[in-house]
Amino acid sequence: MNFLKDFCLGKMKWDPSVMEHLTFALSICGGTSILAKQLEELRPGVYHRIDCWNTLALCYSGAGQNDSALNLLRKSLHKHERPNDLTSLLLAAKICSEDPYLAAEGVNHAQRAISNAHGPNEHLKGVALRMLGLCLGKQAKVASSDFERSHLQSKALESLVAAIRLEPNNSDLIFELAVQYAEHRNLPAALRSARHFFNKTGGSVSKSWRLLALILSAQQRFSEAEVVTDAALDQTARWEQGPLLRLKAKLMISQSRPMDAIETYRYLLALVQAQKKSFGPLQISSKVEEDKVNEFDTWHGLANLYASLSHWKDAEICLQKVRELKEYSAALMHTEGVLFEGRGQNEEALCATINAILLEPNYVPCKISMGALIQKMGSKYLAVARSSLSDALRIEPTNRKAWYYLGLLHKHEGRISDAAECFQAASMLEESDPIESFSSIP
Repeated sequence: MNFLKDFCLGKMKWDPSVMEHLTFALSICGGTSILAKQLEELRPGVYHRIDCWNTLALCYSGAGQNDSALNLLRKSLHKHERPNDLTSLLLAAKICSEDPYLAAEGVNHAQRAISNAHGPNEHLKGVALRMLGLCLGKQAKVASSDFERSHLQSKALESLVAAIRLEPNNSDLIFELAVQYAEHRNLPAALRSARHFFNKTGGSVSKSWRLLALILSAQQRFSEAEVVTDAALDQTARWEQGPLLRLKAKLMISQSRPMDAIETYRYLLALVQAQKKSFGPLQISSKVEEDKVNEFDTWHGLANLYASLSHWKDAEICLQKVRELKEYSAALMHTEGVLFEGRGQNEEALCATINAILLEPNYVPCKISMGALIQKMGSKYLAVARSSLSDALRIEPTNRKAWYYLGLLHKHEGRISDAAECFQAASMLEESDPIESFSSIP
């Protein structure tokens, strides 16, 4: 860095090897944001502007600043710059694959990457097909119709299968294919791919255990899923056990063992507190975020458990802890609504639910609760309830509760055949419903 400073001041001649060494060192230690700053401070002309944009995009992407990275890649891929640069197209597609609302743009980048993966770049065709599959899968989540969603999901699977033919030993690709099969509710194929991924990684990756447990839970094999979770806990470092402990608690609830689940949540809270003491208040947030467990999730899960047992006082205590951590949250307000409804205070429950929707319009549990509560207010409000439930199914078409309450609504309106179809859909989804969303696995 001192060399770069002297170069910028005109005290030394440019030596590209220094930047290469610095790039390697900062990339290894996760300092890509520092590297980006160093690149930005270089004098114009040291690097071609497009090369500089692409390198900066990599740095920003590594630092989690995807918006900045994508904006630079859009400039780089402009028709008057390098519109067919394969690595830029692949990085842009990868960034877009993480956001459903950017997925359509990602599909375009991935398709262009496939078209340009020839000659010396033929080996990257599998990567391009993989990115196309991921983008199509994400795009399906915001599709405007069932037909479009089904079409996009099928195309996503086709792309991933084509990619795996080219890269049969790519463990990440095997994992992504397993998740796609699972979200399609093709559980036998998902289980085969998950086991393949597990064998490829030798059980050394935490998400291989979690995926196996979730697929088994979707097959209603809860005891086997718990055995897998226990084995994973034995193989996992203490600070990384959070997601597995949360999974274990939910498996216990599914097996009608609420008291065991409460004990597991208590242990999870103790783990979070121990992390705070060990890492300190500044480091814990990033560590906990990485491991997908924090105090908010744990207290909120415990509050929901107590609410399901009608232990209102205990649930309120947990919710107070949640409020201290995050005062305004759709999840918090939804649970408050559940507590009000459980006590027969339907108006207060509806107010809490509406406030949650105003805070987070696409929060599905609140839309379902709103539809269920409005049904109780009389037949003249059924149209509003139908709209809320239909919107929930548009966002999350495999939500069994939404289908169930929509069936009740049709029954109230006398549409028996429609009600039967909804109840059948709810029943079928319940038979293949995992205890956590498959997309919860990073």
